[in-house]
Amino acid sequence: MAAAPNKFSNFSKPKESNQQTITGQTLSGLGNLIRLLPTGTVFTYQFLSPLLSNYGHCHTVNKYLTAILIGLSGLSCFFSTFTDSYVGDDGNTHYGIATKNGIWPSQNSRNVDLSAYKLRFADFVHAFFSLIVFGVVVLLDQNAVGCFYPVKDSTEKTLLMVLPPVVGAISSGVFMFYPNNRHGIGYPNDNSSESSKDSKSSGTGGGY
Repeated sequence: MAAAPNKFSNFSKPKESNQQTITGQTLSGLGNLIRLLPTGTVFTYQFLSPLLSNYGHCHTVNKYLTAILIGLSGLSCFFSTFTDSYVGDDGNTHYGIATKNGIWPSQNSRNVDLSAYKLRFADFVHAFFSLIVFGVVVLLDQNAVGCFYPVKDSTEKTLLMVLPPVVGAISSGVFMFYPNNRHGIGYPNDNSSESSKDSKSSGTGGGY
C-alpha cells in the first residue's frame, strides 16, 4: 500500500526557497560592496570582530575593544582611498599618498608622470562612500550589532534585504560619474598593465 502524500510538505518548500533566494541576493550584494573596500582591512575586521566582541556577548571591555576595531577599520578605509601606486624605473611597485602636486613620497622616475597621481575631488567622494559601505558591513555584522544594540530577527532580516541593494545601487551610480582609477594600499594592483599607466598619464578623471 502506497504511503499517503504529506500535505504539509508543499508548504515548507516555498518558504525555504524564498529564504535561500534572499540569502543569496544578500551575500551577492554584500560581496559587491566589499569590493569597494581595502581587502586587508575587511579581512582583519571580519577576523577580529568575533573575538573582540565575544561573539556578540559584550562586556564593558569588549565594547571598548570592538569600538576601537570599528574606528581603526573605518579610518583605514578612508585613508586607503587617498593612496596610490606606480611602477618605477626599477620595475618595482611603489606606494604613496596622493597630494595636490602628485604622489608622496616618490622616487625619481623618468618614465612616470607622477603629477598624474595628484589629489582629485573624486578621491573625497570615494572616501565618503567607503565609510558608508564599511558602515553597512558593520551593521550586517551580528557580533558588532549584538555588542552595542541587539536587534530582533525581523529587524535583522530587513537590514539584510534593504541595505546591500540600496547602498550598492547608490555607490554604483556614484562610481559611474567618479570612476576610481587608483590602486592604493589594500586594493588590487594591476599597475603592471600598460593600459593602467596610460590612463594615469592621460589624466583620466582628472577633471574631478
